Amino acid sequence: MLITIIGILAAALTSLSYIPQVKKALPAGSTDDLSSKTLAVLAAGLALWIGYGILKGDLVIIVANAVGFLLVAMLIGFKIRDAG
Repeated sequence: MLITIIGILAAALTSLSYIPQVKKALPAGSTDDLSSKTLAVLAAGLALWIGYGILKGDLVIIVANAVGFLLVAMLIGFKIRDAG
């Protein structure tokens, strides 16, 4: 039980850590300081973690990384929006 609680807390903190960056990038033209390559590598890593969680049948790994992936995908979307 304690292991699950620690896993959920770690997952929540890690996944939700992207929210301040998403809020900062929300206004148009505010993503100049974000690295497209870093975001792409991070998204790929999170996608692989999701796959790993699926293969292991670990819902905490899947959900945590899915939340992180969605937030990073938003950042990539904002970066694309600002490139045009």
